[in-house]
Amino acid sequence: MKLAILGAGAWGSALATSLSERHEVVLWARSASDCQTLARTRVSRYLPEVPLPPAVVVEPDLARALHGVRQVIVATATAGLRPTLAAVAAIAPDTDVIWACKGFEAASGALPHQIVEAALPGAPRAAALSGPSFALEVARGQPTAIVLAARDAAFAGACAAALNSPRLRVYSSDDLVGVELGGALKNVIAIAAGIGDGLGLGRNARAALITRGLAEVSRLGVAMGGRPETFAGLAGLGDLVLTCTGDLSRNREVGVRLAQGRSLEAVLGELGHVSEGVSSARAARHHALGHGVEMPITEAVCAVLFEGRAPREAVQQLLARDPRRE
Repeated sequence: MKLAILGAGAWGSALATSLSERHEVVLWARSASDCQTLARTRVSRYLPEVPLPPAVVVEPDLARALHGVRQVIVATATAGLRPTLAAVAAIAPDTDVIWACKGFEAASGALPHQIVEAALPGAPRAAALSGPSFALEVARGQPTAIVLAARDAAFAGACAAALNSPRLRVYSSDDLVGVELGGALKNVIAIAAGIGDGLGLGRNARAALITRGLAEVSRLGVAMGGRPETFAGLAGLGDLVLTCTGDLSRNREVGVRLAQGRSLEAVLGELGHVSEGVSSARAARHHALGHGVEMPITEAVCAVLFEGRAPREAVQQLLARDPRRE
């Protein structure tokens, strides 16, 4: 099967590397100069540890990249999803589309499927790809399990089967909203986990935070239309554990550095990669208020990110909450 992967960052490059073992893969980036450099060096500046395999075709022209393609995988950050889909709509408005970004759109608070519906309304079938997956490990061929979700269960199953491989296990789901929310909300909890680690609070505190964080994610996820069992699966608990504990987690690293006294602006500048949890925190709080859902960890993260509260003070306020029935 011929696939076009749009977005040559770490995740797009990792997917191209992994999927090229079984499929014909074309990789495109919005920046023509980035494409030209990548075609020449075969090394993404976002994933320098793993060169692109020779089988991956780097194509700077979007029309050529989409020619003869059965499915498009958009692997941009959430902020890049709408403009990328608008470009696709002008060339191939009736193509199947899969998106691999996790988070809410900053300006609108929309989930990715809502962006897809608005920007590419002619897409006959659409799906989200999510789950616990560090790009570097996927590119290296280390075993990974993810989930592909679409409202059309038959499409989700067929597409997951086509993308599945022994080292990249792809499960299917028809809970599109739940899978998207699991991927978006876990990033907020991961910032909190990083703050705890940066303050040296220990493994007991981390375990408690992940557990209570999952409760928050599930409460809002169900209120917004997701199914409870989704949040106990790969896109929920699986991704939450990985992002809260893994050293490759950008969102956790944001929390660690904030706890060390750096400003948010300095942290984001130092990382040089998108941290979806920062913009998702504000949107998560907005949705929680709208649905009457209590999310104290998310509130604490927002206070640190946007209101100048000291990380240690935010933790103390969480710990001072009255005990209640679990």
